[in-house]
Amino acid sequence: MTSLHSPLSFARGPAMKNRFMLAPLTNLQSHADGTLSNDEFRWLTMRAEGGFGLTMTCAAHVQAVGQGFPGQLGIFDDKHLTGLTRLAEAINRAGSHSVVQLHHAGMRSPKELIGQTPLCPSDNEEFGARAMTLDEVKGAFNAFVAAAKRAEKAGFHGVELHGAHGYLIGQFLSGEVNQRTDEYGGSYENRVRLLKDLIDAIRTECRKDFSLGVRLSPERFGMDLMETRRLAGELMASAKLDYLDMSLWDVFKQPTEEAHQSRSLLGWFTDLQRGDCRLGAAGKLTTGAACQRALDEGLDFVVIGRGAILHHDFPQQVEADPDFTPIALPVPEAHLIREGLGDAFLTYMKTWKGFVEETA
Repeated sequence: MTSLHSPLSFARGPAMKNRFMLAPLTNLQSHADGTLSNDEFRWLTMRAEGGFGLTMTCAAHVQAVGQGFPGQLGIFDDKHLTGLTRLAEAINRAGSHSVVQLHHAGMRSPKELIGQTPLCPSDNEEFGARAMTLDEVKGAFNAFVAAAKRAEKAGFHGVELHGAHGYLIGQFLSGEVNQRTDEYGGSYENRVRLLKDLIDAIRTECRKDFSLGVRLSPERFGMDLMETRRLAGELMASAKLDYLDMSLWDVFKQPTEEAHQSRSLLGWFTDLQRGDCRLGAAGKLTTGAACQRALDEGLDFVVIGRGAILHHDFPQQVEADPDFTPIALPVPEAHLIREGLGDAFLTYMKTWKGFVEETA
């Protein structure tokens, strides 16, 4: 039985000191221009100091037109370097593997936020998005690569490409959303081209010990479970990725596709050959027991979201008590403030039904 507290090496970059990865959590705390705020710095560094083996930023947008939400961290301009460098230094000093998640919201960029019609692989009526020109696809591609180099310059150990949750990379992957007829659309091979080419480019442009991960989600947003399984297997076998981060909503649930309910959603990925690539997942891993069960069922590491919001030192709490269960919901505002949530993050958490105690 693998221990949650044993180190985990990567093919590139420093090892994780344990099996806990901080999920890339939307927190709305950056400044309007994408520069790092003191509140976001405190939120992330508290998690690094609280024992997370890998500390990942929230989704950081690689183009201004790819912003997905207010107060989002930016990595599309050198003006972001000062804050990113400060953040990387603090996370690294805490002994955590530091990662920026690279993101472009595509059709999910709110028009009122970016000041123009959002972009998508093809026209999308639901989101009021228009199809990207080939030059715009290449521009977004170059922006992802430039952002990876910017993260490297800032001192981070690596980056993760956000290919989940129906954002731009995921939009290209989806046979439902992506209706292009050029080399980026149609066949499975064409729809995965952007992601695979980005992996190759980042490997070429960044140093040899720079870690690279990918986040995928196999359900919702027009994704097909068997296609995602195929892609996950190809990426892990390629020897180009250090880890694959699966966002499963609920790690132990059955797939929504009835034809594939012979095993858990997690089980469709843990049996894939992974070479030196590490496999982790997020999805209702909120207790010490659930985290250990996920490792026992084949994961190399666990990705912690809600538990990390409630307890900055979640890994240390589980180490002290293997049966650790977080504070019961709803929680008092004062508890979240002590756990390092700034005003913007606290306000956002109040939109999660039943998460924060209502005050009179």
